[in-house]
Amino acid sequence: MSYDKELVAHKLRRWENYLINYKLPAWKELPDIGLYMDQVIALLGQYLDFIPVEDQKNKPVTPTTINNYVRLKVMPAPEKRKYYRIHIAYLIMIFTLKQGTSINGIQQLLPVNAPEDEVKAFYTNYIQRLQEISLFYIEQTRAAAQDLLDRPKEAKEEAIEHFIIQSILMSGFSRILADKLLRLRDADTQQVLEQEAISDARGYHPTIAPDKKKED
Repeated sequence: MSYDKELVAHKLRRWENYLINYKLPAWKELPDIGLYMDQVIALLGQYLDFIPVEDQKNKPVTPTTINNYVRLKVMPAPEKRKYYRIHIAYLIMIFTLKQGTSINGIQQLLPVNAPEDEVKAFYTNYIQRLQEISLFYIEQTRAAAQDLLDRPKEAKEEAIEHFIIQSILMSGFSRILADKLLRLRDADTQQVLEQEAISDARGYHPTIAPDKKKED
């Protein structure tokens, strides 16, 4: 496997600059005039361009996916085939959240069948949280890839592979933790603790390397 170190550094800087400037529209900036499906698709294409063009083998936003979210009641149904501000807000949150969790997880997170004022407050907090996480992610990524960014010509080939593996593992661990926490919603605390106690008693624990036998 071979990488152009300068190209990798360029991609990292480009991604960093993109995240710094990426902002989702505020609630009042969302159109509330009633849009048809093709207009919604075009609008979301502008709002949700966080997926690089080169990775879009299949368009992430399609009428089929939106209809499925309505059918699954992840979001409210359109009114006479028209989508308003509240629908656009739901779609923005759904498509950004689905990058890190399942539809079942999203259903547990979003305020389903909530009044518009509650959705507005939730969405406003959501876009602020996304901006904060983006900045935190930039700091963490820059620290992990400092050599690749500052001295790309001197960076070792294996450093690039290590960074890619690190990014994948961090993403995986974050998703697993999120899924574990989502399962705790409306859970019976005592029942969960008892089940974990039984699991521990049966020997559930992180894999531990056996001690090496001492040589005689």
